[in-house]
Amino acid sequence: MLLAGIFFALMNVSVKFIPHIPAIEIILFRSVFSLIFSYLVLKKQGVYVFGNNKPMLVLRGVVGSIGLISFFYTLQKIPLASAVTMQYLSPIFISILGVYFLKERVKPIQFLFFAISFAGVLVLQGFDTRVNLLYAGIGITSALFSGMAYNVIRKLKNTEHPLVIIFYFPLVTLPVAGVVSFFTWVQPEGWDWLWLLWIGICTQTAQYFMTLAYQNANVAKVSSLSYLGIVYALIFGFFFFGETFQVMSYVGMALVLVGILLNLRVK
Repeated sequence: MLLAGIFFALMNVSVKFIPHIPAIEIILFRSVFSLIFSYLVLKKQGVYVFGNNKPMLVLRGVVGSIGLISFFYTLQKIPLASAVTMQYLSPIFISILGVYFLKERVKPIQFLFFAISFAGVLVLQGFDTRVNLLYAGIGITSALFSGMAYNVIRKLKNTEHPLVIIFYFPLVTLPVAGVVSFFTWVQPEGWDWLWLLWIGICTQTAQYFMTLAYQNANVAKVSSLSYLGIVYALIFGFFFFGETFQVMSYVGMALVLVGILLNLRVK
């Protein structure tokens, strides 16, 4: 899980290194890489690539795409750690939406923990002029749709092969990203191509290590390690982009993490 976090962090950093390439175009290239890789693995394992519950698989692709597009956009527009922190609100939306998607219960105390995390976003937005209301809204939208995607994945876990679920993500994203990129195309040049390839490699490697971790270790312990992503983002943001924060911005990030970790402890 530590390796997965590092590769996800490297992917995030790479997106910021090519700010002149539209986020949707980066996602287009990432989707091509992921689609080909996932298809080849599925064929090698003899798994039917289009799955059983196609409507839900398509829905997973749609909501996942919106979440990813929103996240990549914030990565390019605001400090790395701020974008990652808002993305980590997704477990809150997973819990709330789980009430409707999966008929799960949310205990009253959890709403206090949700409020702590959202208060952290308000503090972060209020004390960092680089994070305006628009970018904060897009960041929260990213977390919301990521939460929706995870709930759909949980609903599909008993009927679909994990690789099929992964396959539908780029399958749905690719045509959407292709159409939008047609109107916003910026021709990659020189090193841009290597950055785009590297983003695809980091994504697949991170997903591989994350899957391996969840399959072979205690879920609660493994998932808690994923929140080191904010630490990675702070370190990489400082060294690669010279990003620093006021004390209150750090307080906001801490509140987001505290609310989420307290929520995870609720049985």
